[in-house]
Amino acid sequence: MEKQLSERTNGGTNDFESLMEQSLRAPRPGDVLSGTVLLITRDNVIIDINYKCEGQVPLAEFLDHEGKVMVKEGDEVDVYFEGTETENGTVMLSHAKAEKFKVWRELERAFQQETPVEGVILGKVKGGLQVDIGVPAFLPGSHVDLRPARNLDRYVGQRGRFQILKFNRARGNVVVSRRAVIERERASLKEQTLKVLEEGVILEGTVKNITDYGAFVDLGGLDGLLHITDMAWGRLQRPSEVVKVGDKVKVVVLKYDPSRERVSLGMKQIMPDPWSKAAESYPVGARFRGKVVSVTDYGAFVELEKGVEGLIHVSEMSWSKRAVHPSKVVNVGDYVEVQVLGVDEANRRISLGLKQTEPNPWQALVERHPIGSRISGKVKSLTDFGVFVEIEPGIDGLVHISDLSWTKKVRHPSELYQKGDEVEAIVLGIEVEQERVSLGIKQATPDPWDTVAQRYPLNTKVNGTVSSVADFGVFVEIEEGIEGLIHISQLSNERVDKPSSLYKVGDKVEALIVQVDTRERRIGLSIKALRQHEEREEMQAYLKREREGARFSLEDILNEELRLDREEGGRSRSGRGRDR
Repeated sequence: MEKQLSERTNGGTNDFESLMEQSLRAPRPGDVLSGTVLLITRDNVIIDINYKCEGQVPLAEFLDHEGKVMVKEGDEVDVYFEGTETENGTVMLSHAKAEKFKVWRELERAFQQETPVEGVILGKVKGGLQVDIGVPAFLPGSHVDLRPARNLDRYVGQRGRFQILKFNRARGNVVVSRRAVIERERASLKEQTLKVLEEGVILEGTVKNITDYGAFVDLGGLDGLLHITDMAWGRLQRPSEVVKVGDKVKVVVLKYDPSRERVSLGMKQIMPDPWSKAAESYPVGARFRGKVVSVTDYGAFVELEKGVEGLIHVSEMSWSKRAVHPSKVVNVGDYVEVQVLGVDEANRRISLGLKQTEPNPWQALVERHPIGSRISGKVKSLTDFGVFVEIEPGIDGLVHISDLSWTKKVRHPSELYQKGDEVEAIVLGIEVEQERVSLGIKQATPDPWDTVAQRYPLNTKVNGTVSSVADFGVFVEIEEGIEGLIHISQLSNERVDKPSSLYKVGDKVEALIVQVDTRERRIGLSIKALRQHEEREEMQAYLKREREGARFSLEDILNEELRLDREEGGRSRSGRGRDR
C-alpha cells in the first residue's frame, strides 16, 4: 500500500511544492474526511483518504441490520480520522463516528438557524418521549402537541419534524419540540386559509377531534366546528356515524366570526335538501313505508328517506287506543305503513297517520248504532262534566252531566254513578271526524215534565217540602226532582221582607199551583193564592149553609101557614055547616 501511495504522491508531481501541499492538507485526529473505498476484506474496508497511507474501517460499520455490506469498491464515504496507525502502516478510521459527527454538525446548524429536523419517536421516558433525530433527544410532554396530551403512547413510532429547543453537544443533551413545528406550520397554513375563508366557500379539511355534539375539522391552521345537526339531512345519534378522526371531508363555511376566529361548518348543505321537494314526493293521502326512528310521549317519528321524517301523533296511532302510550303501539326500528296527512315544507314537518291504514270503526259505528238507538255499557270513567260509557271495545261515548237525569240537580256524576256501573243510554249524536259519541241516560226514561201540566193543573193544592230559601222566594219540592217557586210576593197576604224569616229548608208547605211552564220547566206556587182560595171556599160554604138554613125556615113557615089555613078553613066549613 505504501508503494501505491508512493506512486500516487511521487508519480508525475514528485516535487517540493507537491510535498508541501500534502503536508498542509494532512488530516488531524478528529477530522472528518471524504475517501474512496479501495478494498473490502473479511474484517475491514480499506479507504483512500488521499494521505500517505490508506485507512481502514471495521467492516461492521458498513453492515445493515441483516448483515449485508452497504458499500462497494469505488464508493465515496465519509470517515472520521482516528490518527493511529496499525502495524501494517494503515490509519484507523471510523465511518460511524463520521456519520455521528455529521449529525451533530447538522443539528447544531439547525439549532442556530431554527430549522426543523426529522425524527422518529422511540418511546416514553419520564416527563415525555425519546426521539431519534440522529442522536437521542428529549421531547417534553408539554411540547408533544398543541394541547396537552393525556395518552403519549399513541405518538410512539410516529415520524415527524421537531424544533431544537436546547443543544449541548459536549453533554449530548438535545431537547426538541413537536408543538413548535406544528404551531409554525399552522400559522403559515392559517394565513393561506384566511385569504379564502368566507361564508359559503367549500373547503377540504381533516377531522381532528370528535365530541358528542359534533367534530372539529382542521381547515389548515384553523379549526372549524361541524355540528352534528349539520353533518347529514337525516337523524344522527352520534357524529361517529358519519366521520372519524383523520377523515378528509369537504365542508362549507356556514358562519365565520373573524374577531373570535370561530368557524361553523356544514356537510349536509353541500348535498341537495330532500325537503325541497317533500310536498311533491309525499302528497297528502298517499301511503308509504318507513322506519320508526324515535318514540316520545306525544308520538313517533318515522323516517321516510334519509333526512325526511314525519310524526305520527299519538292521536293518529289507533282508532280506539287514545290513552295508550306510543311505545305500546310501535318500537324504534319497526317498519310501518303510514298515510300522509299534511306536509309543511317551510317548517320541515310531515304529519303521518297510522290508524288511517286500517278500517275506521267510527264509520261502521253509525250503521251499528244510529241516532236514537239504545245501548248498554259500563261506566269507564267519570269527569266533572260527565260520564264516559263503553259502547264497543275501545269506543266510549260521553253522557254529559246535563243528560244524566231529567229532574235531579247533579253537581258531580259520582253522585249517581261509579266506575263499572252498567247503564242504559240513548245515542244522541255521532261525529265521525271528531271521533265523538254523545249519549243520554235520562233520555232512556220518559221526561216527567211532559205530564206535569196534566198532573198538576192550575189552582191545584199541593203539599211539598222546602228545598231551598232565596232572597226572592222559597223553592218547594212537590215530588222527587220537581220543584216549584213561591215568590216572596206570594208567601203571605202580608208584606214579607225576608223569606227566611218564615221558612227554612225541610219545612212542610201547602201551596196552590198558579203557573205551569213545561218548556222552561217552571212551576209557580202561591201560599197567598191558597189562602185566598181557602177563604173563598169557606165563604161559599158559609153562604151555602146560610142559604140552606133560610130556605128550610121559610118552607116550614109556609107549610105551617098552609096547614093552619087548611085547618081554619075546615073549621069554618064545619061551623058554617053547623050554622046551617
